Amino acid sequence: MLRLKNIKKNYVMADNTVEALKGVDISFRKNEFVSILGPSGCGKTTLLNIIGGLDKYTSGDLLIKNVSTKEYNDRDWDTYRNHSIGFVFQSYNLIPHQTVLGNVEIALTLSGVSKHERKERAIKALQEVGLGDQIYKRPNALSGGQMQRVAIARALVNNPDIILADEPTGALDTVTSVQVMEILKEVSKNRLVIMVTHNPELAEKYSTRIIKMLDGNILSDSNPLTKEEEQELEKQEKPVKNKKEKKPTMSFFTAFKLSLRNLFTKKGRTILTSFAGSIGIIGIALILSVSKGMTTYINQVQETTLSSYPITLESTTIDLSELIASMMNQGENGNQHENDAIYKDPIIAELVTALSKVEANENDLKAFKKYLEEQMTLDGSALNMSVSGVQYTYNMNLAIYTKNIDGDIIKSDINELMQDMIADFMMQVSANGSGFDSSASSSMTSNPMMSMMMTGTKLWQELLPGVKEGETINK
Repeated sequence: MLRLKNIKKNYVMADNTVEALKGVDISFRKNEFVSILGPSGCGKTTLLNIIGGLDKYTSGDLLIKNVSTKEYNDRDWDTYRNHSIGFVFQSYNLIPHQTVLGNVEIALTLSGVSKHERKERAIKALQEVGLGDQIYKRPNALSGGQMQRVAIARALVNNPDIILADEPTGALDTVTSVQVMEILKEVSKNRLVIMVTHNPELAEKYSTRIIKMLDGNILSDSNPLTKEEEQELEKQEKPVKNKKEKKPTMSFFTAFKLSLRNLFTKKGRTILTSFAGSIGIIGIALILSVSKGMTTYINQVQETTLSSYPITLESTTIDLSELIASMMNQGENGNQHENDAIYKDPIIAELVTALSKVEANENDLKAFKKYLEEQMTLDGSALNMSVSGVQYTYNMNLAIYTKNIDGDIIKSDINELMQDMIADFMMQVSANGSGFDSSASSSMTSNPMMSMMMTGTKLWQELLPGVKEGETINK
């Protein structure tokens, strides 16, 4: 027995709440043909959807075989719809690329029925509605009445307890409507049929019970259950707790077969979808490849650059800020002089003055070397992960000689060459009358910065262990 107790259904729309059902109380027999009449918007379809488990009620209770559905989860509703309910819709809802037989069989796929049994039961259901000779036709080759019969056969094939029909004759002519109503009347002899319709004449002629609704309430019921009937049904249908019905299941092979058939039926859509998906996948792969390639290239450039131009720490350093500041100020101090006097060149004079003020700083390379060796032995340290190689260079005074362009034998040492160049330069400056005497030459050559320039510029350099001459150090 199916029973509705004070069922209410509200739809919230923005700031308004629409009451579709306002406390419906109704009970149904196991087998009868019930027609629900009423104007559009009175709640007929909402009531049908709640009975079929397609919509959830706001309050109240729906009892199925004296079992409350308040605690039903999605799996329970799926089982109820699959085993207890058969739907017949006004728009038929047939799959166009499936045959008539395939449309009826699909209702059994979720029940785990074997292929042979599915075909037998589907053919039997089609024969009951008079379509036994149309099983291999497509829906578009059938008339409206025939398509509605296919929908009825699909609802019957799973042998449900309840058939729900929503305007089954709404899109049919008078003759076809009578044929469909005759089928539903025959079906109602051994199961409950609930039909929503706007045609009171058909309802009066074929239904065993008529319920009229208005504004979410039941106005009248032509054949309600008596108390004795309800008590008798309650005794016959005792609630069975913890009863586990078979859950809807579809085999992998059946699902694969249906999917494959859908793909081959709509080849154009399948090709376009595959093409669009391929473009997306190729685009993502291309972006990832370019990104990874650029990252690798940048890392290689950084390693090559650091190998060619490494960070160098020397024992003696100088502060060039004062020298740079004096050179930057030369362009701003544009002094004007009279034409009948001789003045010294301010650029050269201030440059020499700045050079004489440069001071050298000594670095504790011994302590730094100890720190480097400790950090390089620690796994995971920032220095160990960042440094690709460390080279220690010591003072070397190699006795190597070569010939100059004049054919004279000279020592292959740039220090002596730099001293000769500076001495010649200072003599020329003094001869040109730049405002300072030759004594500046000796102070300049003894300047720490000049000493560093001369000692820091070497023709010979020590190679790292295992590196041959001409190779690029790149780790």
